Amino acid sequence: MMTPAADAQNINKSRQDSRLTSRCRQAFPPIQHPTSRQPQLTDEKVFVMNTHPLIADHGLIGDLQTTALVATDGTLDWFCSPRFDSPSIFASLLDPERGGYFSTRPREAAFETKQLYFPDTAILITRFLTEAGVGELMDFMPTTGTDPSQKHDLVRMMRCVRGRISFDVEVAPRFDYGRKRHDLTISEAGAVFDAGDTRLSLSLIREEGDEQLGRDISTTDEGSLRAVLTLEEGQMRGVVLETGPDVAPKMMRPAEAQQLADDTAHFWHDWLSQSTYTGRWRAVLERSAITLKLLTYAPSGSLVAAPTAGLPEEIGGERNWDYRFTWIRDGSFSVHALLRMGFIDEAVAFSQWLRDRVNEPRAEGSYPLDIMYRVDGSTELHEEVLTDWKGYRGSYPVRIGNGAADQLQLDIYGEALDAMYYLDGAGVGIGQAGWLNISELLNWLADNWDQPEEGIWETRGGRKDFTYGRLMCWVAFDRGIRLATSHGRPAPLDRWIAARDGIYQQIMDKGWSSERQAFVQQYGDNVLDAALLKMPQVGFVSPHDPMWQSTLRAMDKELVSDSLVYRYDPSASPDGLRGSEGTFSLCTFLYVDALARSNRLDEARLTFDKMLTYANHVGLYSEEIAATGEQIGNFPQAFTHLALIDAAIALNERLDAAQKGRRFRG
Repeated sequence: MMTPAADAQNINKSRQDSRLTSRCRQAFPPIQHPTSRQPQLTDEKVFVMNTHPLIADHGLIGDLQTTALVATDGTLDWFCSPRFDSPSIFASLLDPERGGYFSTRPREAAFETKQLYFPDTAILITRFLTEAGVGELMDFMPTTGTDPSQKHDLVRMMRCVRGRISFDVEVAPRFDYGRKRHDLTISEAGAVFDAGDTRLSLSLIREEGDEQLGRDISTTDEGSLRAVLTLEEGQMRGVVLETGPDVAPKMMRPAEAQQLADDTAHFWHDWLSQSTYTGRWRAVLERSAITLKLLTYAPSGSLVAAPTAGLPEEIGGERNWDYRFTWIRDGSFSVHALLRMGFIDEAVAFSQWLRDRVNEPRAEGSYPLDIMYRVDGSTELHEEVLTDWKGYRGSYPVRIGNGAADQLQLDIYGEALDAMYYLDGAGVGIGQAGWLNISELLNWLADNWDQPEEGIWETRGGRKDFTYGRLMCWVAFDRGIRLATSHGRPAPLDRWIAARDGIYQQIMDKGWSSERQAFVQQYGDNVLDAALLKMPQVGFVSPHDPMWQSTLRAMDKELVSDSLVYRYDPSASPDGLRGSEGTFSLCTFLYVDALARSNRLDEARLTFDKMLTYANHVGLYSEEIAATGEQIGNFPQAFTHLALIDAAIALNERLDAAQKGRRFRG
């Protein structure tokens, strides 16, 4: 048995060995290869995967065309390829039996894990601490560029930093949501899982002098591969997964894998250096910016709402949606967050994607814009249920595709025009063809704004006259008028002004409840809606207007719970779905923004700092927070991270102004 002093010595040594610096090579230095023992694989033990890690117990990696989730126990349990919205290859997060996984963990029964990002990158490190040794698993995906690619690499580097450690490794892909069988072929270089139109190759990271690993692996009837990898202190080995129609395994030396890690770290360091933000919570905002970048499909510039499908808004409930698509709303909001941090290229890329959607020819009688699209701009989002899947912790049904794609949500036109207006102010101009299409869109909206719709929260309880939808229609006309007048563009200004002013008056007459002394979710009702926290942000009301202050106080009492904010009360406003949900993290950050604009700075800062405690261990947020503080909903959610950036910048500006003894304007 170790003495406390010896144990402390080893702990200190482990800390020294694993200390991170600014370069990836320093974290994984050139490997020294002991001659006394080479790593070997045996089939002595089979690892039983943790069936359902918490949603928050994950880090995200990606290559700007797709992503993967890695749990804190080393299990890769969500990965779709070749795109975010492609069928899954690993999805045990939703069904441990049918989903597929790639697990890597110590053989020892007792171990502790720690997970972190390599500083300022999307390279994830999972550390395993055992009595016999300390191991590290580095996961990353080299970036693929801006051309759509069928091939994607995922690197898993395993290293022993102290003592000796054995890893149980199991690769169990399940193609097309587990609906396609595959053949498994093993060679000296690795293995191939072949499902016909899709293949997954596993290439070994090893030295030429290592034993031929193919003699020491085992397989299962389901086409899974199992192995054991034993490493001595200082050794690093691993695997490279490659997906594509014709991929094949090839041996990769540790130095080559290290170079991939270095190149990937350099990419992220170089990208993050564009950030112009120097205020409070800088590290938090930069992690959110990296997350938004990971959720961007580089070939088109579109931003997915989240990289996952089916993660529940209520554990065991039916509110389980597929978020792997690009919403006009979410993407438009991202323009503000990205530009305010200095990431101009990403904002411009999304604006070009958005303009392509505005410019697309539409069928007679269709809406100018759909509310969501696939990452390439296509519109086939048919919703279906994976009937045999259990769902995350029994949350059924598991849906792929999204049936809300055909809804009428009038607010998207305001969000789109607001993004274009904001980009125009940043110097990204609108050409003649674009202006003609914007004019056509606004002319359609002038004829169609005054009708019931499904609203921002995509309720499935029928169309209603939602105040937020009308608010954003007001934004659409207001921004269109400003663009026309500031650039002398031809426009039917009388018509647009009449529509803008008519909407304003209608909201004041019908969106205001004298009984509640607040703006309400829908006309003729008294339900509150956190979406209306945007009212002062978009300039519809002054943050100091008595009507707004009364609305904010009503939300304080009804929608806010210990600083966390609900979207609305489903029991008071039925949305066509059973069950309830948690607080909506986007709304909490909107609340911070509203408090800051109202000069309730102490409350705003406390609310923001409290919200930071709900981030997971690597700074990621899902869609919602349950009453227990657990993260629920799809993960990580772009909406939450872009709202965090906006709220932090707004609060930081007002705190700076308060310190200088002046009132913030704007």
